[in-house]
Amino acid sequence: MDKKRRIVVKVGTNVMTNKDNRILGPVLKSLVRQIATLYEEDIMVVLVSSGSAIAGKEILGEINIEDASKRRQVYSSVGQPRMMRHYYSIFHDYGMRCAQVLATKRDFSPGIHRENMINCYESLLSEGIIPIANEDDAVSVTMSMFSDNDELASLVAELIDAEKLIILSDTDGLYTGHPEHDDSEKLNNVQVDENVEKYVQESDKGEGEGRGGMESKIKIAKGTAAKNITTYIANGKREDVILDIMAGKPVGTKFTS
Repeated sequence: MDKKRRIVVKVGTNVMTNKDNRILGPVLKSLVRQIATLYEEDIMVVLVSSGSAIAGKEILGEINIEDASKRRQVYSSVGQPRMMRHYYSIFHDYGMRCAQVLATKRDFSPGIHRENMINCYESLLSEGIIPIANEDDAVSVTMSMFSDNDELASLVAELIDAEKLIILSDTDGLYTGHPEHDDSEKLNNVQVDENVEKYVQESDKGEGEGRGGMESKIKIAKGTAAKNITTYIANGKREDVILDIMAGKPVGTKFTS
């Protein structure tokens, strides 16, 4: 039997929430629908999903813990099962099964942890189960934290030998200036040795709104592309964004080695 094609899709907090930081059901549903469509074409997807901290904050509201990393642990621990309940129910509607795979950075270091991780993904994928990966925020210590879920997605893509990594953000890709300025142009293709970092603007983010800005996305996209995994940065709220990328349409910014 041929090994099915594999891709990794990373969806950021800012894709799945509205301006009031509420989780958007239709966005999750659209993601799952696209994954189900690819499944029918024998393309397996690993979904790297943020959102647990926001989902926890939605339930708990403001809490009294002063320390930011402890607050994050609480929000994430409460929010993670809630995110999985959303996903479980939507995948079930599409006749599919999903599984939760939580990881810390240590799980990717060579040796028994890494072997174990590979076995976990290979076993799930061989059964047609969609792995949903996230950082194990509840037990991650600062030393073993990923810089953000983009880094986790890149490591997973390498681990499962994916052909593509699709990083879904709330912008249409990388621009030569601020995305909303008239004189900014979207870059459709970027080679890993091109200096595109010069185009990046700083952004301010609130708590729970995700750690990865465009600068880190470029770094991850280039690093992943250099390993012969074509990487895309695209808008997760765009209709059929994953299917369009897989169909070769010029959606988002494509990074190649």
